[in-house]
Amino acid sequence: MSADLSVNIAGVEFKNPVITASGTFGFGEEYNKFYSISLLGGISCKGTTLYPREGNPPVRIAETPMGILNSVGLQNPGVDEFIDRHLPFLSQHDAVIIANIAGSTEDEYVEAVRRLNGTCVDMVELNISCPNVKEGGVAFGTKPESVEKITSAVKKVCEQPLMVKLTPNVTDITETALAAEAAGADAVSLINTLTGMRIDIKTGRPVLHNNIGGMSGPAVFPVALRMVWQVANKVSIPVVGMGGISTWQNAVEMLLAGASAIQVGTACFNDVFAPLKIIDGLRKYLDENGYSSVSELTGGVEIW
Repeated sequence: MSADLSVNIAGVEFKNPVITASGTFGFGEEYNKFYSISLLGGISCKGTTLYPREGNPPVRIAETPMGILNSVGLQNPGVDEFIDRHLPFLSQHDAVIIANIAGSTEDEYVEAVRRLNGTCVDMVELNISCPNVKEGGVAFGTKPESVEKITSAVKKVCEQPLMVKLTPNVTDITETALAAEAAGADAVSLINTLTGMRIDIKTGRPVLHNNIGGMSGPAVFPVALRMVWQVANKVSIPVVGMGGISTWQNAVEMLLAGASAIQVGTACFNDVFAPLKIIDGLRKYLDENGYSSVSELTGGVEIW
């Protein structure tokens, strides 16, 4: 009998632990032309704000060794169109729907999440890497006190389980993870992108119009793995690991480090079938090594 791939995150049942990461999978429509998105454990939808956003001017994407830099700027149609246009499509498929919510003020976060109440969204993922315009542009997720404040405010109105997505651009990510947990987060996901930069030596200007951007892809995997391991050893809530996962071997490592599930992002740009290959690889690994459930892997690393 094949191993059980199902996992439970904060009371939400996933048929397998592979979730597509926000910002790399849109709302699933494009990828559904290649395969049924019902094969996935879950979909973390494109980052959505209270009002529509056009995003940053181009150039918004730049390649870098073993990864990409992006400065898309959260281009999205706004939460109302997400509910009216995209949720009906997603609801037709058998994958957990995770709404990724972002904002520029606490009020924007709260109102966007409130509008999701009563919808078919299964879980909310809070993107706190956004700049807080009322606090001089400092990201919500860089200080434990601001993490706790925004998480607490959103938790009060959120009917779905709340997962807080942590930024790696901090001195100690365990502090922000613990702050999210203290404020009532039901789970944490990490890591969001690392801040990076490229310069065009012909023009002397940064490649990205916004000068800097978020780095993702295989190059960040060791950093993400370390941070997931650190956080998993500090919090008692589930951890969803992401950052550079492109193979089933990466997924196994992330689970062993303490993740209960994983998210696949940039790998989808290189290979649209990457999530399915990871699911198949995980299944074979579990069967070949005598595991009865994928959950047996979580936190199984043996530290020297």
